[in-house]
Amino acid sequence: MLTPFSLHKAPTFTGLTPNGGRGVTEIRVVLGMFFVALGAYPLLFRSETAFHMLGFAYLLVGAARTVSIFIDKSGEQSNWISVVSEFVLGAILFF
Repeated sequence: MLTPFSLHKAPTFTGLTPNGGRGVTEIRVVLGMFFVALGAYPLLFRSETAFHMLGFAYLLVGAARTVSIFIDKSGEQSNWISVVSEFVLGAILFF
């Protein structure tokens, strides 16, 4: 049985705490549905350009996260896992 993402587990990976209704909605929408939509579009419409755009976005997010890790001194394991994932997905989709 599939269960929806539990917002109570989000703080353990993202460090974000959903405070109040607005916080819950923002986490669901920005960290959830936004990425579902970005990933679904290329699959639904089979657009090579859309796959490249998604890959480019992941590469830029990975680059921004890498810079942020050093500037913000936030080298937690979860951040490095995210960086690797973003660069791998970006490379697969872009090249």
